[in-house]
Order: sequence, then C-alpha cells, then structure tokens
Amino acid sequence: MRVLVIGGGGREHALAWSIARAARGRRVWVAPGNAGTAMEPGVSNIDISPEALPELVDFARREKPDLTIVGPEAPLVAGLCDRFQALGLPCFGPSRAAARLEGSKRFAREFCARHGIPGPAWRAFDDSGAALEHIAAAPLPLVLKADGLAAGKGVLITSDRDEAAAAAQAMLSGKLHGDAGRCLVIEEYLEGRELSFMAICDGRDCLPLEGARDYKTRDAGNRGPNTGGMGAYSPAPLLNAALRERILEHVLRPALRGMADEGAPYRGFLYAGLMIPRTGEPRLLEFNCRLGDPETQVLLPRLRTDLAEVCLAALRGELSSCRLDWDTAACVGVVLAAEGYPGRPRVGDPINGLERDAPPGCKIFHAGTRREGTQLLTAGGRVCCVTALTTPAAAKAAEAAASGAAAGVSETADAMTADAVRRAYAAADVIHCPAGLFRRPDIGLEATTAHPGPGSRADGAPC
Repeated sequence: MRVLVIGGGGREHALAWSIARAARGRRVWVAPGNAGTAMEPGVSNIDISPEALPELVDFARREKPDLTIVGPEAPLVAGLCDRFQALGLPCFGPSRAAARLEGSKRFAREFCARHGIPGPAWRAFDDSGAALEHIAAAPLPLVLKADGLAAGKGVLITSDRDEAAAAAQAMLSGKLHGDAGRCLVIEEYLEGRELSFMAICDGRDCLPLEGARDYKTRDAGNRGPNTGGMGAYSPAPLLNAALRERILEHVLRPALRGMADEGAPYRGFLYAGLMIPRTGEPRLLEFNCRLGDPETQVLLPRLRTDLAEVCLAALRGELSSCRLDWDTAACVGVVLAAEGYPGRPRVGDPINGLERDAPPGCKIFHAGTRREGTQLLTAGGRVCCVTALTTPAAAKAAEAAASGAAAGVSETADAMTADAVRRAYAAADVIHCPAGLFRRPDIGLEATTAHPGPGSRADGAPC
C-alpha cells in the first residue's frame, strides 16, 4: 500500500509512523513533513505545502497513492478532498461543505441549533458596535472566538471587559486574525471538565477513538494564552461507557444525521471538543474536522489496529465491520515549545538530543523542526512532542496492586498514568536548545489522582 499524508506537524509525524509500522513494505509520503518524518523507515518527505492544492493534486495524479490522509484543517476547508475524489483518488477527509463545521464557528453554532446539539449560549457579530454593547452587558467570563481558521489561537477567555472589548475590535478590524476574525462569535463560559472525543466517520456510521485530554493554555494551572496544545494523555479517566454513549447520542450521531440531511455527508475524522459539567451531560465547545494535535500523538502509540485499512473501509462505507484494538497502557505526551510561542516563536536555533534513541516505549514526534546539514534546527513554535507509554513492568505492578482488597480500576489507571508521566518528562529532559525550550510541568498530573478537581476549567487548576 502507498499512502500520502498531508501536513508537517507532530500529528502528521504520528500518522506516518503509525501507518508505516502497521505493515511491511508500505511506502508513505508526507507533504511536506519535517525532520522527524524524514528519519522514519519507509517514509519520505515531499516538498509541497499543505495549502498548495494544485501541486498536491498533480503529485497524487502522478503517483496514484492508494490512500491520502489530510492532517491539518486548512486544505480540508479549502476543498482538497473534493479535488481528489473528483479524480477518483481515495482521500480520507470531509468535503469542503462538511469541513465548514470547523471552518466557520458561526456555521457550526447555527448547525448545532438546527439539530439540537447542546452547547453554550452564543451570538455572532460582524459589527464592533453591537459586539461592544454585548460585551458590556454579558455575564463574565466571556469566550471570544474568531469565526474562521486561526491555527488554534483564535479563542480568548477573559473576565476583563476592557480586554474583551479590545480583542473584539482587533478581530473585527482584521488586525488580529485577518479575514478569519471579521466575524466574531461570543459564547457563554462553560464550567466543568474538558474532553477530546474523536471518531472515524463514513457519512452514516462512526467508530469512536479512545478518549484523550489535551492542555490548551501555555502555562501551568490553566493560565496564559491559548495555544495549539501543550500536551495530552490517554486514556481519559473521565470517559466511561455511559459518557461515551451520551456523547454519541447527543453530539456525534446528530451531527452525522444533520450533515447528511443537509447534503454534505461527513466522511473523515470528526473531533468534538467537549465540556462535561457536574451533571455529566456533554456540551459541545467546538467541532474540528481532523484529528487533534497533540492528542493524535498519545492515541496512535496505543492503537494496535491498522489505521490505513480502517480509513479505506470508511471510504467504502464499510465502517460498521471495523473494530479498533487498543493497548491498555497509558500514554502521556509533553510538548516542547520555542521561546516566544504562541506569539512570535524563535526559529532557526539548534536542537540537541532529538537524534538519540528514545527509551523503550517512548517516541518523540517532531513538529517544528528542519535539518540543515547534520544539525536539527527549530522551525516552528511547537518543536516536538515527547511521548511515553506505561512500561510493561509498571502495568503489571499496577494490575497486581488492583487485585488487592483496597485497590481497584481507578488506582490501576492512576499508577499507569503516573509511570507514563515520569517517563515522558525524563525523556524530555535530554532535549535542549541553547535559545531555550519550555514546557508545561503539569501534563497528565490530573489523571494520577482519583480526585476530579484538577481537571476543572472553572477552578483554575491544571487542565
């Protein structure tokens, strides 16, 4: 099988690595890839931007990959899958019409209202005067979202009306996010615990992935600006069987029925960012039309099933015959970011330690890296994601402890995640950049205790 993966971040490195290792003799291209994908056996980079749609189409027409998987959202929103499918080239991802679920926050909220998908109260504005009037009167905190794509950085959560007013004016003027911010969605602030819930969809059915929890803010304690993601862990203890079914019943299945009813059947990865309040009823924060980053980096090391074969089955409309097999180990991923991220990160600085062999059960997924001669250099804000699985010895010890009278399932999960946390941070310790790399110190810690407090976005503790 020959597979084309489109994108150049940590998510795409994880996809290429997972697909290449699933079967011998596979050829995997990544457009454009990064220094990490260039070092993977069976994987080759091609120098084409994810947003260069004509060049991607030309490459696929020439090489005829058996499957193309689109990683980032921008080419999906621009209609890349439509172009591939018009030429009979199997491309796993939503159509341009279906990708509006991520491409426009306003469309997504209107769609949810039409199909009864629960979420926050909201209003959309394209006029700064009306937006400022709303900000002056609405309950605090406020959540401001640029309508269009803003690389995961188009959200502001604030309890300061002056800050909200300034951000609204900057967005609507185009100064902050360009055209993506010329429509502004202002939402009610929801309290609870956040959860990333992703599924593979074939237009009718969906096959959920395991749960994952990501960390959006830059700094420990859920502080600092929003980022593309500073780390993640899986499984998410919050996601039990009952909650999974509620999410499917109230969010995913209505979304699939709604898109089909509106003439845009949804095929591809569908990501629901959710808030789970104390009542346990999920409420949708946002839809994304692709896999999460860095959630992908902690999910795929746990996946035993061949992802490429499942994606092909979904394109054939045969998803109902598929099952996913998961390692019971926990996986934790810690993002190392360049100084200045998420604003104006430093690039072009040498990185040391990335080419060492990672300890068993650890994997480093590159994101903002490039090679110049023999030296690896920073090439973006998020440089890499250092992941670690629970060791077999730690898993065995946790399971043995759980067999005792005073232990149980939650204690086993705690111990397994704690082992993965220690190993991920230890592996990250050997990676250095003279200009400095930074990381959050609290990735996964909330899952190492049976108490739910640290997961709450409302109490200001780590999440």
